[in-house]
Amino acid sequence: MPADLGVMMYTVYDQARADLEGTLARLAGLGYKGIETYGLVEHFGPKRVRSAIDAAGLVLTSAHAPFPAGRAGEAVLDQHEELGAEVLVWSMEREEFATPGAIRRGAERVNEAAERAAARGMQIAYHNHFAEFSQVFDGRSAYDLLLDELDSRVLVELDVYWAVLGGADAAEVISRLGERVHFVHIKDGPATSFEEDTMVPIGEGRIDWARTLTVPSGIRWHIVELERLRVDTFEALRRSRDHLVSRGLSRATQRETRA
Repeated sequence: MPADLGVMMYTVYDQARADLEGTLARLAGLGYKGIETYGLVEHFGPKRVRSAIDAAGLVLTSAHAPFPAGRAGEAVLDQHEELGAEVLVWSMEREEFATPGAIRRGAERVNEAAERAAARGMQIAYHNHFAEFSQVFDGRSAYDLLLDELDSRVLVELDVYWAVLGGADAAEVISRLGERVHFVHIKDGPATSFEEDTMVPIGEGRIDWARTLTVPSGIRWHIVELERLRVDTFEALRRSRDHLVSRGLSRATQRETRA
C-alpha cells in the first residue's frame, strides 16, 4: 500500500524562515500531507510552528532534532513535547563509524535518548547518511553493527539516497528492516558525492523508486528532501509529487496541483 507523502523542511528552510505560514500552505496546496520539521522550532518556537502546521491542514510526521541525551536532553524534549512531536529523528556523526568500538559508544547515546524520550511518551528514530554503509567490518556494514546495538524501541528513518551512495541496495535494506522502518527520506540525483551532488526532482535521477518503495515494510511516510537544486524548489516538489503519486507509490491529497 502506498505511504503518505511529506516534505522534510530542510528542503524549504529559507522559504519557511521568511514566511512560515505561507510556505506550509504552499506545500499543502501541492498535495503534500505532512512535514518533518528542521530548524523551525528553534527559530519560531514550538507554539507558532504547531499552529502553522495545523492551520495548513498538515500532519507533523516527525521532528529532526538532536538526540535528547546528555545535559541538553531534557530541554530538547520539553521543546518538542510542546510542539506535539511523537518521533524525534537524528544521526550519528561520520567519525562515529570509524571502528566497531566507536559505533557502540555512539549507540549508547542513542539508547539514552530513547529511554528519556519513552518517559515522555515519545520515540527516537535513527537517520543514516552514507558512512553507515560504506564502512564494513569483517563483512558486515557499520549500519548492521549499529542496529545490533540500538534499543529495539529506536525506529528507523532510512535515507535511501545516502544509503545508495554508501553502496547499499536500499530495497534490500528496507526489506530486512521490516516493521522497524517507519519513514524514508526520498531524494534523487547522481548519488556520487555527499558534498557535491546536485539533486533533481524525484524520478529524474539514479534511484529506482518503483523497486525501492514497493518491498514489504512498516513505512508510514515518504518524506521528500531536496537540496542544491538547479530548478525552482516548489517546481521540483511538484514534479516529485507527480512522479510518486502517478505511479501509485505515494499518497497525496487532492489539492491544487500548480506550484
